[in-house]
Amino acid sequence: MNNRNRLTGYILAGLVLGIGAGYVANISLSDPTAFADNMSLVTTLFLRLIKMIIAPLVFSTLVVGIAKMGDAKEVGRIGAKALGWFIIASVLSLSLGLVLVNIFRPGDALHVAGAVPAAGASSGITASGLTLKEFITHLVPSSIVDGMAKNEILQIVIFSIFFGTGAAAIGPRANALIEAVDGVAHVMLKVTGYVMNFAPVAVFAAVTGTIAKSGVGVLSTYGVFMGEFYIGIALLWVVLIAVGVLVVGPRIFKLLRELREPTILAFTCASSEAAFPKTLEGLERFGVRNRLAAFVLPIGYSFNLDGSMMYCTFATIFIAQAYGIDVPLSTQIAMMLVLMLTSKGMAGVPRASLVVIAATLGQFHIPEAGLLLLIGIDHFLDMARSATNVIGNGIATAVVAKWEGELTEAAPNKDVATAPLR
Repeated sequence: MNNRNRLTGYILAGLVLGIGAGYVANISLSDPTAFADNMSLVTTLFLRLIKMIIAPLVFSTLVVGIAKMGDAKEVGRIGAKALGWFIIASVLSLSLGLVLVNIFRPGDALHVAGAVPAAGASSGITASGLTLKEFITHLVPSSIVDGMAKNEILQIVIFSIFFGTGAAAIGPRANALIEAVDGVAHVMLKVTGYVMNFAPVAVFAAVTGTIAKSGVGVLSTYGVFMGEFYIGIALLWVVLIAVGVLVVGPRIFKLLRELREPTILAFTCASSEAAFPKTLEGLERFGVRNRLAAFVLPIGYSFNLDGSMMYCTFATIFIAQAYGIDVPLSTQIAMMLVLMLTSKGMAGVPRASLVVIAATLGQFHIPEAGLLLLIGIDHFLDMARSATNVIGNGIATAVVAKWEGELTEAAPNKDVATAPLR
């Protein structure tokens, strides 16, 4: 068994053991909430280690990739193709969530039973509306140091595009700088390997804490809603993979195997951001030239969170159904268009979707208190949408690489951190 398969096995073992340990803690401890809070420290430490890697890894790989393209027109062409795919995938994800929630109508049962919070209750989630002006001003960092400190991936991408394009424009004088940045990329990939060794422990702690705090009963209480959402996620996977097969061919299933580890990591940690470094490595092993992967993947983390976008429409209409609010088709379409904008730039971290939903509920006069129906099970829902974000961005990068003729034969099965950037 190679190192990647061994780590995947350890992560899955951490998931299973975490469920068991969380159940025991929930039924035996006098204060399982305090225990869960202590366990969350382990998960927080792991996610902070991941975040420590993200900014320098995105900057270094993207700058080297753009500098070695050497042509601003090529950067613009690839960016346009990537954004075109992201828009198509966004419409598919949002529409599928809207269609399924209207077919399943999971909120009706809660409405009939009267099991909804008072409309004026506080959810504890701060709504964060996103106007066009705020989006544009947020797009460009006032300081790249501030953007890196806050791990604002979209801002880092914008700065890296300008930096890499400038380095390519001055030619040989930038070679030494690019080689140094290339070295940073290799070092960060090696550091990623060290941090990932801690992943099974973090997964165990995350699942143990969640089950200890909420108990397994929360899964049965909201089992129908969760089951229907997971069916929707499965259908979204089928759609994304089918489109991937049409563009890339049957080889797309090889990509899914390469993305198995980061997908499991995103699922168990409920964070697609945690899987970013491993997703980048998997794409390179699949045969996507890393100059393109390093360019498209970070943009996808801001513009192409397919699982999160589907959840936004699914959850928003679910809450309206729970309160017996009839939302006309025209309003649902308007809601989808609003979510199309507000979901862009949404960080791939836990609970970000709830913030976007809170803002949308207020705009369409749906009680924000409905979020209380989701908070208890949000971790389990976030697991599915985070894993979907990884798959969606992986397929998107492979598709753009195919369109650009940058998809080569699979790289040798070795540590890509030792391979030179192409």
